[in-house]
Amino acid sequence: MSGQAAKVKKERINIFKIGKLWCFKHFFDDREIFGDMADYYHRETYRFELENVAERNKVIAYLEEKGFEPVPIEDTAEYTVKIDKFKKYAPILRDSIDSTESGKDRVFVMKDLAAVEEAITRGAEKVKEG
Repeated sequence: MSGQAAKVKKERINIFKIGKLWCFKHFFDDREIFGDMADYYHRETYRFELENVAERNKVIAYLEEKGFEPVPIEDTAEYTVKIDKFKKYAPILRDSIDSTESGKDRVFVMKDLAAVEEAITRGAEKVKEG
């Protein structure tokens, strides 16, 4: 492999464990890749959902073969933000993997750290651990 090829930064795709599912959000420019992944895509949640570790591992291998860097994440704390449920949250929802309500807040697991920062600029705050 040439030095030039080794420098190409792979696009990272975080795959989160949400309950019993492994989930991720990504827009694939390549229709073939989306077609190959269509069985895992859930239109209601706008995310890809893998039901077990075997499916997750199969998808990770496929994405690596296509030049991506899939990263399984079991601890979502670093990616979790909250915002008052009466505040505008649609732009935050777009880049989230999961959302729930907790008391007066809407809690989101964001697809990556850039989305966490963007959510914070839109009024969300990081969820304090434990």
